[in-house]
Amino acid sequence: MRKVMFTKILFAFNVSTARDAAAKIAFELAQKYAAELTLLHVFEVPSRGASQLVNFHTTGREAEPGPDYVDWIKQKMQTTCADLADKYATPVYAAKAGIPSTEILGLARDMDADCIIMGTHARQDDTAAERFRGIVGNTTQNVAQQAKCPVMIISRPCETSFWYFNQIIFGTDFSKASLAAFQFAYKMARHIGCKLHLFHALDMQVSQAGIPPGQKFIETRIAEAKAEIQEQYVSLMDNFDNFEITVWEGIPYVELLKYAREISGDLIVMAHHTRELAPDEALFGSTVEQVVLRSACPVVSVKRPDNF
Repeated sequence: MRKVMFTKILFAFNVSTARDAAAKIAFELAQKYAAELTLLHVFEVPSRGASQLVNFHTTGREAEPGPDYVDWIKQKMQTTCADLADKYATPVYAAKAGIPSTEILGLARDMDADCIIMGTHARQDDTAAERFRGIVGNTTQNVAQQAKCPVMIISRPCETSFWYFNQIIFGTDFSKASLAAFQFAYKMARHIGCKLHLFHALDMQVSQAGIPPGQKFIETRIAEAKAEIQEQYVSLMDNFDNFEITVWEGIPYVELLKYAREISGDLIVMAHHTRELAPDEALFGSTVEQVVLRSACPVVSVKRPDNF
């Protein structure tokens, strides 16, 4: 385990309604771990045909993406983040033209980032999964799908305090992909010294005979799930006893969000996908995308354990 949880953080700077919340988290996290923070803004590719003009969508201004234009964008970024930089950490500012996910992943690889932080561009009054797939899906999906480090996604201003973690929630469906998410959640909880909640929701909406399951059956399934958590995850925690196992029944993302609200969770950690697919082929699972869009605290999507 690394002595420092994060050393290099990449924040994908954008102008979404969630940007301010995401930026604050990026700056606070960088200060907490004395990490190198890089802010990257990817401005639009040529707007038409073979044109070399690009649009900076905060102003609608068209210009050629030369050195002067890049410097102008960096200056705008510095002005926007001046208060956060004065209070928390002084970042490195970067601006590039291209496909956002490609540039984010390329810079994360080049700087060997420990964590990528992103907003979702989602409006607070429109958080349906269709909007996630249609508007924020391409960039967020592609980054989460291919990143070698955990991706922290913030969809709205956070109601919990991020500066000090008290409650980390690891949501599992017992898939193979969930093991990488557990490793990240456990190592973070152990490093900080905070409580780790191991959570599973039994999706029991449909029974084989079309009959709602009885209480005895539900209690048996809950006991089996708790035993599986002990076997798969608790057995890997070396002398760490600051954890709690919780199993509820219901729609997984609904129960996970309810539980996070109940305990005032600071961070939710989940696998990027649930089906047994090659990591580079898997898209967000339905549960994690619903949690990302509705959570009042940051959500970390973990695909592989390579970088922590």
